[in-house]
Amino acid sequence: MRLRSLRAAVTATASIAAVFGALVMTAAPTAAKADEGMWTFDNFPIQTVNQKYGTHIDQAWLDRVRNASVRIQGCSASFVSPEGLILTNWHCVVGCAQELSTPDQDFVKNGFTAATREEERRCPGQTAEVLTEIVDVTDRVLAAGEGLEGAAFNAARTAEINKIQTEACAGDPKFNCQVISFYRGGRYSLYKFRKFDDVRLVFAPENQAAFFGGDPDNFNFPRYALDAGFLRAYEDGKPVESPNFLKWNPNAPAEGDVTFVSGNPGTTQRLLTMSQLERLRDQQLPVTLIQNSELRGRLLEYSLTGDEAKRVSFDPVFGLENSFKVYYGQQGALTDPAFMARKREEENELRARVAADPALVQKIGDPWADLERVQATARDLYLPYRQLEQSAGGGSQLYAYARAIVRASKNTAMTDAQRAQLTTALTTETPIYADMEEIRMRYWLSKTREYLTVDNPEVKAMLGRESPEALADRLITGTKLADPAFRAQALTMTTAQLAEADPLLAFVIANDDAAKAIGDRWAAAVNAPTARAAEKVAQARFAVYGTNLYPDATFSLRLSYGQVGGWTYRGVTVPAFTYMGGLYERATGSEPFNLAQAFADNESRVNKDVVYDFSSTNDIIGGNSGSPVINAQGEVIGAAFDGNIHSLGGSFGYDGELNRTVTVSTAAITEALRNVYPNPRILEELGVK
Repeated sequence: MRLRSLRAAVTATASIAAVFGALVMTAAPTAAKADEGMWTFDNFPIQTVNQKYGTHIDQAWLDRVRNASVRIQGCSASFVSPEGLILTNWHCVVGCAQELSTPDQDFVKNGFTAATREEERRCPGQTAEVLTEIVDVTDRVLAAGEGLEGAAFNAARTAEINKIQTEACAGDPKFNCQVISFYRGGRYSLYKFRKFDDVRLVFAPENQAAFFGGDPDNFNFPRYALDAGFLRAYEDGKPVESPNFLKWNPNAPAEGDVTFVSGNPGTTQRLLTMSQLERLRDQQLPVTLIQNSELRGRLLEYSLTGDEAKRVSFDPVFGLENSFKVYYGQQGALTDPAFMARKREEENELRARVAADPALVQKIGDPWADLERVQATARDLYLPYRQLEQSAGGGSQLYAYARAIVRASKNTAMTDAQRAQLTTALTTETPIYADMEEIRMRYWLSKTREYLTVDNPEVKAMLGRESPEALADRLITGTKLADPAFRAQALTMTTAQLAEADPLLAFVIANDDAAKAIGDRWAAAVNAPTARAAEKVAQARFAVYGTNLYPDATFSLRLSYGQVGGWTYRGVTVPAFTYMGGLYERATGSEPFNLAQAFADNESRVNKDVVYDFSSTNDIIGGNSGSPVINAQGEVIGAAFDGNIHSLGGSFGYDGELNRTVTVSTAAITEALRNVYPNPRILEELGVK
């Protein structure tokens, strides 16, 4: 399963209604309960953890963990050696493996192992970032929008945020500076990252080893998955020196052992108001589920047309299936009456306590009513915003290139540093599969016509007298944007020159004003008032419950705490551990329960008593994929890759009795590197004898 940002899954055989019917979240607005919380490193509850678990966590321990934690594209990771070696999940590197593959050499199916440093291969577009500094910039950001509304509010905020980021990075390309909103706008912090642009693949197992059990086991436990991979960060052609790394512990933890997960959870929505949750349930999630389901069907049909089609569609289909399931799980939570009643009760409690404080009412007004009004506007704008701006291109990489180039040609305010960054991104050599591109474009154009209707002016302008199928074929077969050299050349052209140079660029130019207009309307009429009201709700929370709260996830570095443990549901107890011998017992020989070839070939060498995967009470969400699971000594004992079925509603709340993180143990990874995919070089670097 993937816990990449916004991706999750649910077992195909479980009853969603049954799970959510019994689910009672503990996302109380008072201090976090149980092991709940994805805490920022500058507000981690050290005393609470030490008192509960008898640990000795201090600021120095937190700093070591933070400096060893790594953010990669859509996932989390960690340095595990002083020479830039990075541990993450297989499903976080499978995209790289697919891009490095050819029809004759399939690194997804057969795995990838670099026997020497020279064989480590660069992952196109991959980066590695380490958080080096956190600075509170709340006062500056809030002051920038004071007294403004709509587009003026957005412009002022954006200008100030850009100024803060520019000042902090001072034009140094080795850093990435990002102002991040916390508590739905209640706090703003500058996060400064040390960035590495040269990241290379070191090891990835066969896909059948990493994703044994496929969809039936997905978002489930017990699991028998070697969902682990290694990367290495380079700079100036040499491995990065990483003195802050997590020591590799090749031994499995014991039940009850304290565990910490350091990673970048993507998005949670635990602080949304009832009106926001209801629109999510009634409009946004249903549309997303329907469209993802149809696109998945189209790609699955394509995957059956041949071996090469199956190879190139593997990762996109895998990703779509997981994203479909995360939204399906969210919809299950939001359609559960008991869960929604609990959320309403929490909101009513907060609103009542605010109403009882005249001074607080005077300060913040009624932001809940403000947000209800915003939802009415959002309902009207959502479909055109989604189809013309937010999801334009349907995921086509060529369309994304075209839009980035067109908008850069119009952006007179772009700095040299921003243009250089865009140039690097656009000129990176990345495989483009024309058939997949055409499927995505055809799908997007047909859905836009369906949702916005044939008579919609923007639809008429896009399609003209062509069908979605004919237009997609013309644009994808005619464009030169698959060539990095042409993309670099296009960045030097004017908008008028672009329209003459390429049909896909001309298409984007002809329709971009309408897309930009609906995007601007959404920003002014939805985003701006939402930000205003959410800040006031955050002020209310701080006033009523204090500041010892964790914020919603924002794909920023967090630390959660918990302990190794199974769970009991409806009289059935699920143990915390699986063992490598269980893989062979579970294997049937038929997909998706067929053994990976290397595991089948080396069965006699495998120690079947080694702990394979384990579960813990840590609070995580999509984006935590690849997060190091760490013991109290600060050693890495696994890589988080999944959650159990009860964590499906984790976007909206946490249940300490049932929600579990699923982790591939370092014990299993060590055993695999020793006896399944022998790699003494990596073992030596990890300090394993």
